[in-house]
Amino acid sequence: MLSGSLTAGAQVKKMFTLEKDSIPLFRGLSLSFDLVGPAMLMLSDHGEYEGALRVNLHDQWFPIFELGIGRANHENDEVTGLTYKTTAPYFRIGMDWNILRNKHQSNRLYAGFRYAFTAYKADIIRNDLPDPVWQTTAGFGIDGMSCSQHWMEAVIGLDAQVYGPLHLGWNVRYKRRLHHSKVDIGQTWYVPGFGTYDKDQLAANFNIIIDI
Repeated sequence: MLSGSLTAGAQVKKMFTLEKDSIPLFRGLSLSFDLVGPAMLMLSDHGEYEGALRVNLHDQWFPIFELGIGRANHENDEVTGLTYKTTAPYFRIGMDWNILRNKHQSNRLYAGFRYAFTAYKADIIRNDLPDPVWQTTAGFGIDGMSCSQHWMEAVIGLDAQVYGPLHLGWNVRYKRRLHHSKVDIGQTWYVPGFGTYDKDQLAANFNIIIDI
């Protein structure tokens, strides 16, 4: 048991220790753009446009800032009959670690984390609410209901060099909600950058990456 604890401790210490070699600390920046979110917008009723700026420190650590705009137009929900509409920005900030033994090769396998936040306004509408007294239908709606959410993400992914500064990459993310603002009418169907409303989500990105 003690041997296993010491081994795990040594591995964690190695992750946060800068390798001693002649490679400088600052290795440049990269811009990336996700293709999955726009594809979802074309094929479904929600999705995102998202880009990221990442700093390369010694080919080992990668501080990253992600910024996007999430959009949803979910009409006549099967359970509630409601229509949800929202368009709002979100951001994430975090760190990736290159976990390959050879840190300085052109391909990278990484693990990381993100803190994310969005503040957004949602329209919630129902046009065919039955009136039990008059036996007719009526509509109601809330325009611009203010909401916000904080969440964390665990990330694992791969970057592969295609040619020169051009890379392609994919990652898988586990998202866990930390806090969502409470509203009287209930929760919104979609949270920009997070996905459909739930405590957690599993998502993936496919990125075009350019080193600069």
